[in-house]
Amino acid sequence: MSKNTRIALVFGGFVTALAAAFYPIFFYPLTHKQEYREVQKANRTGINQADIQPVGVKVWSDPFKPGDK
Repeated sequence: MSKNTRIALVFGGFVTALAAAFYPIFFYPLTHKQEYREVQKANRTGINQADIQPVGVKVWSDPFKPGDK
């Protein structure tokens, strides 16, 4: 195996491993926003954010909701 082929395989393997690591962390949530909203809505049912929010910190709002800023 030539040196250039070996370098290309190592670099390609690194890029593949990096892509495989980033897909479930970054790209899947970006493409499935509605699914994540539904899960969070179910998980936060019955929780009053103002009661658990630290003093002086703004209560969280949905960054995807237009006109919420």
